[in-house]
Amino acid sequence: MRFTMKLSAFARGLAVALMALALAAPAHAAEPIKIGFAMSLTGGLAVNGKAALLAMQLWQDDVNAKGGLLGRPVQLVYYDDQSTPSNVPGIYTKLLDVDKVDLVVGPYATAEIAPAMPVVMQHNMTFLALLGLAVNSEFHYPKYFAMIPSGPNPKTAFTKGLFDLAMTQTPKPETIAIVAADQEFARNASDGARDNAKTAGLKIVYDKTYPPSTTDYTPIVRAINATNPDLFVICSYPPDSVGMIRAINEVGTNAKIVGGGMVGLQATAIKMQLGPALNGIITYDFWQPAKTMMFAGVEEVMTRYQAKAAGAGVDPLGYYMAPVSYAYLQILGDAVEGTKSLDQDKLADYLSKTTFKTVFGDIKFGKDGEWAEPRMLMVQFQGVSGSDIGQFKDPKKTVILDPSAYKSGDVIYPFSKAKM
Repeated sequence: MRFTMKLSAFARGLAVALMALALAAPAHAAEPIKIGFAMSLTGGLAVNGKAALLAMQLWQDDVNAKGGLLGRPVQLVYYDDQSTPSNVPGIYTKLLDVDKVDLVVGPYATAEIAPAMPVVMQHNMTFLALLGLAVNSEFHYPKYFAMIPSGPNPKTAFTKGLFDLAMTQTPKPETIAIVAADQEFARNASDGARDNAKTAGLKIVYDKTYPPSTTDYTPIVRAINATNPDLFVICSYPPDSVGMIRAINEVGTNAKIVGGGMVGLQATAIKMQLGPALNGIITYDFWQPAKTMMFAGVEEVMTRYQAKAAGAGVDPLGYYMAPVSYAYLQILGDAVEGTKSLDQDKLADYLSKTTFKTVFGDIKFGKDGEWAEPRMLMVQFQGVSGSDIGQFKDPKKTVILDPSAYKSGDVIYPFSKAKM
């Protein structure tokens, strides 16, 4: 009998302990909020895709250290799209139908984002996308939001600063050559360049595209040189940006300004690879470590990113991808907490009405999910010598020319002087 009483007491104590554990468990055993996306981790876009992922993982660490979102941990669920647009629809179908993610965000780059749109729209998901140029200009999807500072006129934004600079020079340019890769981003950017050329009253003397598979760019440069343009505008992805610059340095050009919408020249590895061949090139950028761009929290994020970059095998400086990639998940997290919900309609409504404070500056979305105000940078490489990484930390080597609020130096004009 005493044994039975002792056993009953033990059982009651065990039940109390189990109940206490059960009450304490939800905070630790809550299902994670899954954020799904594709990312270019191999292929031509991987130089930027891998850097973006590291910054996104920093945000994940930060938000989970603070208790997650809605009291639940955050889990990033992602797959390598191999820089191949045709892989993207299948990835987003898997994320939504098999992985059952709670939220989706975009892959990196226009060519990868565009093929995700039909899948995302079919599932009625809110969709923040990373550095896509005018992707929503055809879809007009009300739940799409572009994490790119091109503003309400995205097609013209990538080259507008270059044209504004050009038309203040003496002598003023009169003619222009436009060359672009036959891919989504480059076609959009070259459409904008044509509009900018028309506004500036410039005569277009060359306007052609080339296949993304092109490996020899010297015939293209020679053909452009035969038209003797004052402006030589290039809209390209990383492999062809490198190829075009090498060809220009091999063949030469009499153009007074060279550059435009050249993806890849923002990546540290490509800068180091090209070295002095970059001098004089003017292209777009999103962030540089100038005093004018030290938004709240960005220095801490960059310090942590750079500490992890070497071990992760990604861009060691991360100027191009880290601030914007961290910030676009920062915005998504703020929307979830602001609405206290994962409801897609509520999130989209909140995103469309709110000004967000981020490490990438203040951001407000406008028509078609583009930024309400543009903030594209035009930078020029000046005085680059050799391939030492340290010089690319120097604001005097990557000079912000436009907009004036962020300017860190003056343009060297014409192009030939910057090459000396």
